[in-house]
Amino acid sequence: MSAVVLAAKALGAFVALVVAAVVVNVAWQLVAPRDPKRPPLVFHYVPVIGCAVSYGMDPLGFLDDCRKRYGPVFTYPLLGRRITCTLGPLGSNFVLNGKLAHVNAEEAYTHLTTPVFGTEVVYDVPNHVLMEQKKFVKFGLTTDNFRRYVGLIRTEVRDYINKHVYADGSKQTGKGVDAFTTSSEITILTASATLQGHEVRAAMDKSFAQLYHDLDGGFTPLNFVFPNLPLPSYRRRDRAQLKMREFYISILQKRRESPEEPPLDMLTALQNQQYKTGEPLTDKQIAHIMIALLMAGQHTSAATGAWAILRLGQFPDLQQRLYDEQVEHFYDQATGEWTDLEYETLQTPLLMAFIKELLRCHPPLHSLMRKIILDCPVPGSVGSPSAEPNQSAAWRKRTEGIEYVVPRGEFVLAAPGYSQVDEGIWGPDAKEFRPERWLDQGQKVPGEEDEGEEDYGWGKISKGGKSAYLPFGAGRHRCIGEQFANVQLGTIIATLVRENQWTLDQPFPGNDYTTMIVMPQAPRNVSFTRRAAQPKA
Repeated sequence: MSAVVLAAKALGAFVALVVAAVVVNVAWQLVAPRDPKRPPLVFHYVPVIGCAVSYGMDPLGFLDDCRKRYGPVFTYPLLGRRITCTLGPLGSNFVLNGKLAHVNAEEAYTHLTTPVFGTEVVYDVPNHVLMEQKKFVKFGLTTDNFRRYVGLIRTEVRDYINKHVYADGSKQTGKGVDAFTTSSEITILTASATLQGHEVRAAMDKSFAQLYHDLDGGFTPLNFVFPNLPLPSYRRRDRAQLKMREFYISILQKRRESPEEPPLDMLTALQNQQYKTGEPLTDKQIAHIMIALLMAGQHTSAATGAWAILRLGQFPDLQQRLYDEQVEHFYDQATGEWTDLEYETLQTPLLMAFIKELLRCHPPLHSLMRKIILDCPVPGSVGSPSAEPNQSAAWRKRTEGIEYVVPRGEFVLAAPGYSQVDEGIWGPDAKEFRPERWLDQGQKVPGEEDEGEEDYGWGKISKGGKSAYLPFGAGRHRCIGEQFANVQLGTIIATLVRENQWTLDQPFPGNDYTTMIVMPQAPRNVSFTRRAAQPKA
């Protein structure tokens, strides 16, 4: 028998097996008795793969369709995992403020983060150790440091724009640039000049940039699903992780050997810290925490910065209003000079409203997951008819009073990004980009009246799970870099607006869901022009 015939038969057998698997899977969903204690299962054709294609192409659209069909609590299969989604502010609170005995973030994310960040930190340690490590990081996020950071960030932004947008630094009309590339490069330069330390910033133009690029290759959806494939990108990731760790450790060693006073940055803050047990924070752990701060902050801030540039290119009138606000607060008409941006005066009303609206419409992470480690009941209030007033009478009757249970080994998912553009919460203009909503008198985010504070071991923070606005998460895993992110983004936007004007070179882009962070689709180009030297009186 020829090889061609054997290949054809093998292919035919494979196709027949796939068809049989689909038929059996569909039949099982149609005829198998349903456990009323389990959330409704989203209908799907292909086993194992499940809803990966529809969820991956448009997560928020997929969740919205499922909500209309099944209500706010439902389970869908995704590449061998079973994920129960709990939509709405109450659903977010259930996941993000869930009991440690039931839900676990470490087991949900460690297979993605540990190969990139390194061992013994973040999700590679028990939760109580992570809380202590967050406390150590807080020592580097002081008000005094933020005051210094504003000037450093402004200098980096101006230098980058002069070098990469206006070429020789003297041209008045810049070339068209990719908004995400521009934001990404500005973000890593400003982060390295502030949090990371001058040694990292000096190396950013040399070998460190390549290490970052190789390590960044291990932070993709493929790595999330299959973290240990024998691929060249994985090997580059692992080599870069080791070299970057050695780079940070060498900085620590040189600082100890130097008679000079160490600079006030995160590395200095982390040195000589110790756990409650008395064990010191090792150089290896310090290096891995620094890598985690760099990688996690870079992705989210770069995406947010890109959306900021694009939105201001889309709305020239808003760009002009932000410029006018800067003139009003920071330009001295008598001397014809700008006053310096400062931490205490950075938060002007329209700028802060713009950033809030930006994070509402474009949160870097639309969904957050936890793994169930003990059979977990879903409070009836999460999926109650009162939480879904627009559902049919039949659905309301079927679900009233039901409390679902998610079994051990499965996952739960909160979708704050869905709640942040839900018309049932924010009104008919929920999907419109309108910063003015944050300037309206009496504007209050739904659910924030239920917020409380709790000390998870590193200072009191807002639990905030019932809020409809959670761009930085909530509870014990709320983003510790929230304040720095606002300082960084606010300074970048204010600096760009003071000295430049720019316009979109194409229609406003849609969402790119192919990466771990929601980024704008290409093309996403803008064209810059320098502003006149003197603002109008």
